[in-house]
Amino acid sequence: MPSFDIVSETDVHEIDNALAGVRREIETRFDFKGSQCTVERTENEIVLLADDAPKLAQMQELLRVYVTRRKLDAAALDFTAQPQRAAGDALRHTVTIKQGIAQDLAKTIVKGIKDSKMKVQVSIQGDELRVTGKKRDDLQDAIALVKRMGIEQPLQYQNFRD
Repeated sequence: MPSFDIVSETDVHEIDNALAGVRREIETRFDFKGSQCTVERTENEIVLLADDAPKLAQMQELLRVYVTRRKLDAAALDFTAQPQRAAGDALRHTVTIKQGIAQDLAKTIVKGIKDSKMKVQVSIQGDELRVTGKKRDDLQDAIALVKRMGIEQPLQYQNFRD
């Protein structure tokens, strides 16, 4: 049976390259001269440490720009967490790197495909989805449907098998 997987993976090596670019830019820009701004990555989190709110906003924008330059989707970064106070007036903002498909998003995708009455079966397998069907055309229609759903998280379609 033809099948494919819907996954959401972010290449952490490219994220590291983007962070190196952000660090270089912070070191060379005049408005960051003498500041204690840093960027660190631990597993699936990026910690931005800035002296004040305007510098934090600049660092967030730099991060988005450099991630996009590395041909990654900036939507793979979750900026929803609120910045927290650090030592003195400094701010610490934790940005999460989205990896895998969350259960609620997976259920939304499964519901959308089932409601479309397509002749495919969708199963949730951990943090990815497996879509199977009898015809290759049905699977291609399922990919087109998921793309039209307007999901914010970047998705990849892998392991397309006949």
